Amino acid sequence: MRKDIKKIAAYYRRKFETSDPFQIAKELHIELAIGDIGSRAGCYMYLKKHKCIFLNENLEESEIRFVMAHELGHAILHPRQNCYFIRSKTLLSAAKIEVEANLFAAELLISDQMIAENQCLTLQQLSRLLGYSEAILEMKVQRTL
Repeated sequence: MRKDIKKIAAYYRRKFETSDPFQIAKELHIELAIGDIGSRAGCYMYLKKHKCIFLNENLEESEIRFVMAHELGHAILHPRQNCYFIRSKTLLSAAKIEVEANLFAAELLISDQMIAENQCLTLQQLSRLLGYSEAILEMKVQRTL
């Protein structure tokens, strides 16, 4: 599955001509709700044959696109499983579905071209430039180079 995630993310980018996870979710008729969901950054739920993404209203601006892309990854890769994004644990999680959702988000949001054009930068510099965590960028860089 992991090898196919890059292709799956590229398919949705091409199909909807965007890497914006909010627009892709809208096109796929995935319900979105933003509110206070406690310590969770986001969650994906399959409720009564409807795909639903919930985002925490307290997310930092720099986090919201990644969390949305991560939850969109669950909606596409794991459509019938309910999944919760917990900031402190999900990025470091070894759970297969969390790793796959992180990979999907990284592939959707960060193009190979972005990495190639900035390969002289350190992960820390790239993180500041693109606004994504070093852990996610490291995952993307390892898959690109």
